[in-house]
Amino acid sequence: MIPLEDGFQDVIGKAARGLGLTDESLARAAGLTPDQLRRAKAGEFDERVVRRLAPVLRLDPEALVALGRGEYRPRDPGEIPGFLAFPTRWGDMIVNAYLVWDLGSREAAAFDTGGDCSAMVEAIRERKLRLGSIFLTHTHGDHIASLERLKEETGAHAYVGDREPIEGAEPFAAGREFRLGALSIRTLLTNGHSPGGITYLVSGGPRLLAIVGDSLFAGSMGGGNVSYADALRNNREKILTLPGDTVICPGHGPLTSVEEERRHNPFFAS
Repeated sequence: MIPLEDGFQDVIGKAARGLGLTDESLARAAGLTPDQLRRAKAGEFDERVVRRLAPVLRLDPEALVALGRGEYRPRDPGEIPGFLAFPTRWGDMIVNAYLVWDLGSREAAAFDTGGDCSAMVEAIRERKLRLGSIFLTHTHGDHIASLERLKEETGAHAYVGDREPIEGAEPFAAGREFRLGALSIRTLLTNGHSPGGITYLVSGGPRLLAIVGDSLFAGSMGGGNVSYADALRNNREKILTLPGDTVICPGHGPLTSVEEERRHNPFFAS
């Protein structure tokens, strides 16, 4: 079982950094001592402390407390025909890559490569799929570490959003639509964590899939490394407005859904 990418302390840290709050200013605004804040940021859960921090950080207190208590775990969507997830190791992290295929034509596409594409290549061969495309959510090293190998093994063509061009991948402007047999792949700009992060919305199969990279995690989100405001806005307006049963496929952590994150993600629940 893939663990959550972030604990409550990670959410606190990301929100504080995004809002430009120093430890001193955060502790003062929340009415906490520096030691109380230090303990919380180190992962020591104290509900009273967390409830004081939540409004200052513009986080939902109930969702943040549930995360701190270990009560939140998204429901497993179960097996989805024509879809596989590949959690791979990259350094001390687990990073996800995904494989989607049209059940009729057996045409397939990969979404990111993770740290090692071996399991994905094996699955492609076992299922007699034809991998024609590799779509990159963004170009951070953990998501593209196996790109050249996957291209060599399959002959697939790689695509990347034009705000993050890299050698070996064709850039495209967000809004472009791709076809995968009977499936449609719509592209949404969800920048903020990275300069040109792309969410791929795959429709026409058994479930609507939103492959979001590091834009959104179960119970958290990617850090707003480029723009915290853009990251929040894109998640809220472009991902969490999708139908509630849309399966969210994040770059790290377990699969979740739009409904789960509307209700349980401290950044967005209300």
